[in-house]
Parts: sequence; C-alpha cells; structure tokens
Amino acid sequence: MEKLLIIGLDCATPQLVFDQFAADLPNLRSLWEKGTKARLRSTIPPITVPAWSAMMTSKDPGQLGFYGFRNRAAYDYENLFFANSKYVKEKTVWNYLNRNRLSTLVFGVPQTYPPKPLNGIAVGCFLTPDKNAEFTYPPEIKAELDKAADGDYIIDVKDFRTDNRDWLIEQVYLMTDHRFKAFRHFYKKEDWPFAMMVEMGIDRLHHGFWRFFDKQHRLYEKGNRYENVIHDYYVFVDKEIGKLLDDLDGKTSVMVVSDHGAKNMKGAICVNEWLQKKGWLKLKQQPKGPSKLKMDNIDWEHTRAWSEGGYYARMFLNVQGREPKGVVPKAEYEKFRNEVKAALEAIEDESGKNIGTRAFKPEEIYKAVNGIAPDLIVHFGNLDWRSAGTIGGGKIHIYENDTGPDDANHAQEGIFIWDLDPKRFAQTGDEFSIYDIAPSVLRYFGIEVPADMIGKSLIR
Repeated sequence: MEKLLIIGLDCATPQLVFDQFAADLPNLRSLWEKGTKARLRSTIPPITVPAWSAMMTSKDPGQLGFYGFRNRAAYDYENLFFANSKYVKEKTVWNYLNRNRLSTLVFGVPQTYPPKPLNGIAVGCFLTPDKNAEFTYPPEIKAELDKAADGDYIIDVKDFRTDNRDWLIEQVYLMTDHRFKAFRHFYKKEDWPFAMMVEMGIDRLHHGFWRFFDKQHRLYEKGNRYENVIHDYYVFVDKEIGKLLDDLDGKTSVMVVSDHGAKNMKGAICVNEWLQKKGWLKLKQQPKGPSKLKMDNIDWEHTRAWSEGGYYARMFLNVQGREPKGVVPKAEYEKFRNEVKAALEAIEDESGKNIGTRAFKPEEIYKAVNGIAPDLIVHFGNLDWRSAGTIGGGKIHIYENDTGPDDANHAQEGIFIWDLDPKRFAQTGDEFSIYDIAPSVLRYFGIEVPADMIGKSLIR
C-alpha cells in the first residue's frame, strides 16, 4: 500500500533551505536528492490563511470565499469574521482519502480548528483560542496529546511579536519539540496511509529575528547576539525531521512544503494616511497620534475608500447601494477603482523612486469571487513593504511595524520537496504552484483528480 507523509513548515523559505543553509540540513537535502525540489508559488495574497486551505483543496481564495484571517461578513463597516474551519466548504485531500477508505492523521494544519469528524485523528491549528476549546478529534485524545508532548502540547506562541527575544526563542523551541514528539507518538501508533503535520515555528522566528541575520536589512548589525537564531532553528527542525524519517518503514514517501516564504521588510505604507492625503478618506476627528482606524470615526458621507492593514492591504470602496452610506456611484465604480489602482501602483519611497506596488482585482486573479472580497488586494512594493492600517501619524512611510516588532514580510514562493523517483514526475522545472499539491496527492494514491481542482498533478 502506498503511504505518504507531508511535513508542512509554515513560511520556510527557498533561498534559505535550498541555498544559504542547505549544507547544514542533511535530512531535507537527502529527500530532494532522492527526488526533486522546487519553489512553490503561493496564493495571492501569500499568507497562512488562505494558503494552506488552497493547497489542500486546489481552490483559490476567491473560490474558497476568504481572503485572509479577517473577512467582511456583510457590506457594512463593522462585521468581520475569522476564517476558521467552519468556513472551509471545499473538500480537502483527507476528505477524498477518507471517502476511499484511507485513514488520515492531520496535525496542526491551518484552518482545521474547530476539527471536523474524519476517519482518523485531527489536532487543530493555531487558530484554536486556547486548550479549553475542543481542538482534537476525537475529543478524548487531548490527555494523550499532552502526555505525548512531555506534558504540555503547545498550539502556538501567541505573543510572538515581542521585544523579549530570549523568551520567544525558548517558546518556539519548546513548541516545536513538543509538536514533533506528539506527532511521532500518534504516527507510530497506527499504520497511516496519509499523515500530515504543520509546524509554525519558522514563521514565528522569521518575524522576530529577520533583521538580525539578513545583511540587507536596514537594522542588521554584524556580530549581533541573535545573528544565528534563524539558521540554528532550521538546523533543529531538520534534526526533528530526521527523527521522523528514522521511524519510516521504507514504503512511505515524504513531501515537505511551505505555504509561502519570507523576505526583508523595508517598512510599511500607512495606507489610510495615504487615502486621507488623496482625499478619499475623511475622519470626523483626527487622532492625536498613530491609532487603529475606528469605523465610527469615519465620515462616511465624504469617504470613498478605506483599507485594512497587514502583510498586504485590503482596499474597500464605499459604493452607493452596496455599503450603508456609500458615495461612489455604481456607474463610476470601475473608473474609480482603476484610478485607485493606478495611484497605488505609482506610490514612491521617500526618495521618489517607485516601489513596485501591485494592486489586484479579485475577478482577474481568481476563478470565482465568493463571499465579500476586497475591491483591490494590494502587495506594496511587491511585498517589500507591508500595509499599516493605523492612522494619525501623519506619515505615509514608517519603519517600525504598527502591530508589534516584525522584521519580515511574506514572499510569494515557498518550498516543495518530494523524495519520489524523478521518473514519476509529469511536470519538471524549478517552480510549481501551490494548487498542484492536492491533485498530486490524489494521483499518488490512484484517486481520480476532480475536474474542478485548478492545479495539475505533478506526477503521472
């Protein structure tokens, strides 16, 4: 019987895994030397939610109906929902496998909280609010999970945007050690045809320590005490993967994937400050200093657009007949949206150089547009800059993150490694699509790939 183990490393970055750190990652290297490696082109936007669900369903964010962690629930100004598993309506890889009587172990994969019943075991993801919630299926394995994880299974490091760097290192190592121990325990208990785990630690340390190792970062200081933190953690993860590989039976194929990569973050564009200067956003009262944009402080009768911050920007237009106090006439919607798009893509840095922003119309990049999509999805500086949603600072460009210490933005390319015989691959090249993973898994198990999956199987 064919068996497959998928190891997910949130935010693992190709230039580090395949180049800069490759010599020190013998276990990962052994996998790609047997099979293949490539960059894995992520979703737009390239963030944890929706990227992992897109990978596991071969459906894009528009088809899935969520465009990030927070999404508009209605065309009002306040209602947002957090996209947990309840909002994943498309079938995942393990749904198809279960339907074909194959049991599955699903461990920490983003958007699996709250866990749904399945033929196997599921442990929920970082969206779990705390361990008092029901985050395992079946529920009764919670005690066993803690015991297997040295007494305390850690779902996530909640406050990873912190200046307490030593604490962050300690917590990430503890989380990772306990997750791999718990996963190995459950993995060895049964003969799983399919098992998958996702570790979040790389993402947390990238955001906390990128400035300390990247010589191109404006705050990098040679010889600083944290210079090797990211490298050493990758080495640690590689050793944990090695322990997993030691448990394999010779019949199990191993795939390693990430949902996106990371890159140096030059700074942030204060998108609502920018909208205010363009005359498209008006406040009732100007804040005395940088603060969160409050919907009840917006003068909606004189506001044409507003935005949410994050690693990318979600731009919303205030449209007549759509929003409660819309002012942009429907007949002028497309003309105004084009005007905003052009203005965004013309944004310059403080020296007057265009930063290379890309503003996307959802209907042009997705197969469908379900739910309530942003009017524009914006990658500032092609993700060299993040979006700051705060307002009141008076500046368009800032160089400290508005939601806590953060040195890295997400990059469009993650990693793909599969130890499968290269002769089995139908596609070749140094870059594949995140949408190709689900059809490849189904093809591996001899299951017909549904016609509505938008990716293509990488294997014959």
